[in-house]
Amino acid sequence: MRIVYHLGAHCTDEERLLRCLLKNRDLLAAEGIAVPGPARFRTLLRDAVAALDGAEAPATLQADLLSRILDHDRAERLVLSWDSFLGFPQWVLRGALYPAAAERVRGFTRLFPDHEAELHLAIRNPASFLPALFEKQRGRSYAAFIEGCEPAALRWSDVVAGIRALNPDLPITLWCDEDRPLIWPEVLASVAGHSAGLELEQTDELLAELLPPEAMAALRRALAGHPAGDVEGRRRLVSASLTAAALPERLEMEVDLPGWTEALVSTMTAGYETDLARIARIPGVTVLAP
Repeated sequence: MRIVYHLGAHCTDEERLLRCLLKNRDLLAAEGIAVPGPARFRTLLRDAVAALDGAEAPATLQADLLSRILDHDRAERLVLSWDSFLGFPQWVLRGALYPAAAERVRGFTRLFPDHEAELHLAIRNPASFLPALFEKQRGRSYAAFIEGCEPAALRWSDVVAGIRALNPDLPITLWCDEDRPLIWPEVLASVAGHSAGLELEQTDELLAELLPPEAMAALRRALAGHPAGDVEGRRRLVSASLTAAALPERLEMEVDLPGWTEALVSTMTAGYETDLARIARIPGVTVLAP
């Protein structure tokens, strides 16, 4: 079996990926791909990692965990999606971005050392990621949230390089959340690992949130008459629809954090763009991009 860990991150797809794959669970199961609901594995695996305290799970424990996660005895591919694999929201910033990510990945993958694994991760411009993440904090002040961190110095490449250093055998597929509307079918296919001929159903939740109903209906009609394999053509249609009719309040995020200025946001955005090039050069990392 190959186990796929979709690591989030927080404030990216907000469970849309998992919801879509669960809607297509039967289609995927026919190809040997299992997609359990979150109640089947999140608490179970978290508690197992804590009990093992860094050790590898013996074969008996692996079998027991899989028997409780899977509906059937066997699957060729198991997709586990949780945006807190790398850490809970209150622990994302502790002097760095996801400082415990590498250790947590190793802990979770050591639950199934007898099976191959791969990692999938969405990242987001820190200039919008940090404000969104701050909204997830429970009663914490901004000062406590950002303590020990310089927003403009936070780099996703540090997170990715750390994961690869401690887990060198695990390939990582990564994409930018900002690109998601254009590459969503490719993201779904990469995580699910389904055959090229399989067309998933109900995959347009995100676009339906970004476009008014009449524009979404027009885009659906255009996509229905478009060749399924023409990725670039689909992206052009989606891009044109978003450019012409996207709801501004769904695409724009007002940043209102203490001490933040337009200059800081510009600096963080430029740093993010530079960081993407650095990530693309990390061995074992595949970047999905339009």
